[in-house]
Amino acid sequence: MIDTSLHTQLTADEAMQRLIEGNARFLRGEAHFPELREELLEAMAKHQSPFAMILGCSDSRVPPELIFGAGFGELFVVRVAGNLLSPEVAGSLQYAGVHLHTPLLVVLGHEGCGAIKAALHTRREGPTQRARIQLLIDSLLPGLSNVSPDLDPEEELAQGVEANVRWTIRQILESPEGQARLAEGRMKIAGAVYELATGRVRFLK
Repeated sequence: MIDTSLHTQLTADEAMQRLIEGNARFLRGEAHFPELREELLEAMAKHQSPFAMILGCSDSRVPPELIFGAGFGELFVVRVAGNLLSPEVAGSLQYAGVHLHTPLLVVLGHEGCGAIKAALHTRREGPTQRARIQLLIDSLLPGLSNVSPDLDPEEELAQGVEANVRWTIRQILESPEGQARLAEGRMKIAGAVYELATGRVRFLK
């Protein structure tokens, strides 16, 4: 029997190291789809114990399990355009933190994010998208307030992606739930940006 509960016995730093090593395997071309054995299915049918939560963008080019070389049941993934933190997303992450005792949360942005690009365009030109899309884009604008509009478009987008990740982390850290998890001393929150051209995950300082 495979003991998947070992995942959440990791510390946050150990979980981070597993993500770093998994991305390194991905970059070397050594990541592979794990064999789905009967004992693994049996273990996962009883419970889940992911070692990391990933709040990432819906972009089809950024699948967390692949870029981190993770297997079945190892990551608790929430994906939404622009890795936007909404009440529903926050509730999903809180579930993993409180009930699954997942020690690490990574907010994962990516280069060339279309949602961030659209938000920067809205800041310059005003609303241009259909209603539901514009509602999502407008929710991203507060995190871009410190990005200079005088930058060239490529640099503006790069800084916007990082600023959005940091803004999301700040919202989590300032929430009562985030403060409670950190006070327990087990959970860690980190930001990262996935580089589309290289496949590398760059963790933010």
